[in-house]
Amino acid sequence: MPPMPPGGSETVLGADVTFKGECAYEGAMRIEGKFDGKITSKGRLAIGKTAHVSGEVTVGLVNVEGVFKGNVASSEKIELAASAQMTGDVRAPKLVVAEGATLVGNVVVSPDALKGAGSVERDAILSGHAPQPAPAVRR
Repeated sequence: MPPMPPGGSETVLGADVTFKGECAYEGAMRIEGKFDGKITSKGRLAIGKTAHVSGEVTVGLVNVEGVFKGNVASSEKIELAASAQMTGDVRAPKLVVAEGATLVGNVVVSPDALKGAGSVERDAILSGHAPQPAPAVRR
């Protein structure tokens, strides 16, 4: 994950933290513990190697090193490190998957990836106030 700009802030949920619920923030967040719920931000999210995250994520940029189960919509980029284990649907203009990463789900990657979300949802994602995405249809 790129370094924080000067004056930026980063919220950290440590490895000993378990959180259930909804979280919205500015800037950046790093999760090393357990998170179950909804995350919304225009900023950055780092899911560390020790993290177990499940839920719906709508952020600017996300970097996954740990375990993630759920759906991700990103207005910038999704990065999966070699240690990432991701199960769920992803939608972003850019996707980087390192060798060794696991990704099981539907993937939409294009400069117009958020267009398929509909104009109201796309505007909400870009503004950081996204509604919870509709459940994915599995076949």
